[in-house]
Amino acid sequence: MTRFVVDCGVVLHLAGEDIQVSDEHELLAPTLLRSQTLSALHEAVHRGEIPPDVALDRLAGIWAMPIRLLGDAVLRRRAWKFAEQLGWAETYNAEYIALTKLQADAFVTLDADLARQVEGVVPTATIEALRA
Repeated sequence: MTRFVVDCGVVLHLAGEDIQVSDEHELLAPTLLRSQTLSALHEAVHRGEIPPDVALDRLAGIWAMPIRLLGDAVLRRRAWKFAEQLGWAETYNAEYIALTKLQADAFVTLDADLARQVEGVVPTATIEALRA
């Protein structure tokens, strides 16, 4: 079994495109994923990009995904250290990196800039690696 940490953009893409993740994989994310997906979909509705019913259906699909959410004190301390190491003011992305370092085989993001920034820090994978 391969363990992947997935970020908000990946989860939104999986839900929006109805992509099925292989049963051979375990998905992990920091607990902040809940708030990020909720906010991202609400913002999309607010901007008029998607109707509210579509956003709520995607949220239901996301909440039904078998993603193990973690957020203990060890993760938060490691996230702080990674934010410092990488020169980031915010710690949100650092939580994904810390979780990857602590418990996963690779980090999956659609953010090419973020993937570039974490080269050599944690292994990354493409969204294609998740497909069933």
